[in-house]
Amino acid sequence: MLGIGKTSGCPVPARKGRRERLCALKLTAASAPSTHSKEKMPPYTNYHAQRSYPMPDEPFCTELNAEQRALKEKEKGSWTQLSHDEKVALYRLQFHETFAEMNRRSNEWKTVMGCVFFFFGFTALMIWWQRIYVFPQKPITLTDEWKAQQLQRILDMKGNPVQGLASRWDYEKKEWKK
Repeated sequence: MLGIGKTSGCPVPARKGRRERLCALKLTAASAPSTHSKEKMPPYTNYHAQRSYPMPDEPFCTELNAEQRALKEKEKGSWTQLSHDEKVALYRLQFHETFAEMNRRSNEWKTVMGCVFFFFGFTALMIWWQRIYVFPQKPITLTDEWKAQQLQRILDMKGNPVQGLASRWDYEKKEWKK
């Protein structure tokens, strides 16, 4: 039960189904580019210069204006007739950067270190704020007074007199043994 579609030569089932819709999509997709205006795309440039391979496959500037074209024509003659500025302009048409510009260090590290120190400072500020306003007060058992009373209690009870704290305490002089 295959029939021929009205818009294309695709075989389709007698009833309108999936295959006819796909053929219609193919036809629409094939005719879509012709409905748009034909704009010239810029040419693909494979310009990539780096320190290890400083000679790229293509020049940096591929589309030249009238002044640059005239300079390129002048380049074909004697280079002694070219001024220093014209030689620099020709160099800039061929290459994006000089070796000195390629080897120049960037100042990106300053931004990175600034961000790192900013986040350290922000983190310290958050910790300080939490200690003041969020965390509860220290328990009474962590105060110096409580620790001193606890030590005195252990010494008064003479706990572990052979090898413990009581063995290092002089009970007659009320001080630590030397």
